[in-house]
Amino acid sequence: MLNQSLQILKQMQYPSGLFAASRMTVKTGYNLAWIRDNVYTTLGLEAAQKYSIVKKTLRALLDILLKHEYKIDWAIKEKPKHHYQYIHARYDPITMEEIWEQWGNKQNDAIGALLFKIGDLEQKGIKIIRNDNDLSILQKLVYYLQSIEYWHDKDNGMWEENEEVHASSIGACVAGLKKIKKIVDVPNNLIKKGEKALNKLLPRESETKEVDMALLSLIYPYNIVTKGQRDAILKNAEKRLVKKKGVVRYIGDKYYFRNGEAMWTKGLPWLAIIYKQMNKPDKYAFYMRKTMEAMNEKGELPELYYAEGNEHNENCPLAWSQALFVAGLRG
Repeated sequence: MLNQSLQILKQMQYPSGLFAASRMTVKTGYNLAWIRDNVYTTLGLEAAQKYSIVKKTLRALLDILLKHEYKIDWAIKEKPKHHYQYIHARYDPITMEEIWEQWGNKQNDAIGALLFKIGDLEQKGIKIIRNDNDLSILQKLVYYLQSIEYWHDKDNGMWEENEEVHASSIGACVAGLKKIKKIVDVPNNLIKKGEKALNKLLPRESETKEVDMALLSLIYPYNIVTKGQRDAILKNAEKRLVKKKGVVRYIGDKYYFRNGEAMWTKGLPWLAIIYKQMNKPDKYAFYMRKTMEAMNEKGELPELYYAEGNEHNENCPLAWSQALFVAGLRG
């Protein structure tokens, strides 16, 4: 199953090193590359010790930021006021150009995720940073988070929807800044402001969302919550969001809504990984079994299944889901 999933992922990688969110031929826009999805995809590849692919992907993300460095410079000088002034969340995987379209583009967690993974791998001795240009852009990302005041900046969050202050976005930035501070200069108060804001919000995701699958990121991969916060997040998620073939993103989610909220497959291996790290083998096995039951006949994990049904949407496979399954097998 590991080799099958790695083969599935391989088919979603462009020559640039970037991964499509889903199949390259899909007509939903998921043939494009998201910063966040690419970072999460590297979690599975790292667990499978595919370090050369991990390096290629993360360096491609750095190349995107270097290509748009002028924009980051501008945002550092003056706090962005409009969506288009923020670092974009998705790109053409061939040209590395921004996708110009009105949608929830303010996604601060994507920047936090990238800083976190690069800092984490460098710490483990897996070299991602190639030269001074890479170092310089990483430093600028820190200044960028400072300029947008990430700790209370209303962004679109992991699900690219409502503009509000999201715990998962603040947490990603805090985790990223903590990891990268061994490599570039990070003012201490920049982390402290984020921690304070995060602790004030938790265990909620935002003003409008009490329970949200995005909060799982604060446990894995970021590991920046207390035991009490972790337990509250898990209790809420399992009680309110876990369904037969996936995990609902949040109560009232209207994306692919059909007689109820859609069930996202990636939540299942995500919970499995968390319970494996907590040394709870029974819960780990339970969620890995549920993950395998959510696969189609080709071993693919689709983005989601419609509420309480066996029909999945066209975004199949989803790179993020497939990679978390690999991380669950090997992590």
